[in-house]
Amino acid sequence: MDLVENDAGLDIVVTSLASDAHTWNLVFLQLVLEELGHRVVNLGACVPDDLLVSECARRSPDLVVVSSVNGHGFHEAKRVIAKLRAEPGLSATPVVVGGKLGIDGPGGRDRAATLTAAGYDAVFEDAGSIAAFRAFLDRLPVGVRS
Repeated sequence: MDLVENDAGLDIVVTSLASDAHTWNLVFLQLVLEELGHRVVNLGACVPDDLLVSECARRSPDLVVVSSVNGHGFHEAKRVIAKLRAEPGLSATPVVVGGKLGIDGPGGRDRAATLTAAGYDAVFEDAGSIAAFRAFLDRLPVGVRS
């Protein structure tokens, strides 16, 4: 559901991964993004890979934000980015991932480097991530896919 009508902001899809039933992180991200003037479609929790890809292909967002809290995000995120990048209309769409991506604590540079190499534009996994995420948003041109 589109909640904010703002021509100056980005069109952003916020989603979780298929095994992640957490919703508070998605609501938090949606509120932060809307407060910054962006239009947000929140796909919710436990989003199947194929549904995420089809919704993103249909909507052509300026950014896809993948959030995970259950600790299995690293492995699922690698699978999801491969499917997103395989879709011709999404191959260049900025996609970021963040949250609790592993059960062993922040994976630091190794996990981030692996996910970036897999196709993510940025990985946000530590306590200071919201500031880094906002800085990333500031670097995106408005209407990158318009």
